[in-house]
Amino acid sequence: MEQEVRNLKELYAQAESFLEYLAQRPQKDTATVVGLSGELGSGKTAFTKCVASALGVTETVTSPTFILEKIYSIPAGSVLGSRFATLVHIDAYRMDSAKEMRALNWEEIVLDQRNLVFIEWPEQVIGALPKDMIKVSFEYVNEGVRRISLN
Repeated sequence: MEQEVRNLKELYAQAESFLEYLAQRPQKDTATVVGLSGELGSGKTAFTKCVASALGVTETVTSPTFILEKIYSIPAGSVLGSRFATLVHIDAYRMDSAKEMRALNWEEIVLDQRNLVFIEWPEQVIGALPKDMIKVSFEYVNEGVRRISLN
């Protein structure tokens, strides 16, 4: 999947398509981890906000750049609410190694199949991430256009 988006409405539509993609994948015994790669301003956090909204998260979703991790409850009656209970949003931009994930209780997070984990800047902590991580890339095309690719 590769798609260019020009506004939040199109980005939200891509978030919904991504959730449909997740719904078609077999249930795992561990958390579903999604790595979001791309330069600053390419749309990683905006995409996470759209996914959270589509999942029924009512809290304001903001970038966890300075606190590293934010956790949101996914309502049981929402899309994929029967599959996931928690959206874990991690920003690894300021991390230097996979070892730093321990401070976030990473081992517990990844073992819970009811967790949907979005991690921005996964390349910073690649050694801690599962081999079956879903990879989504974001590219800044120009001021009004971003390209999203599911790898």
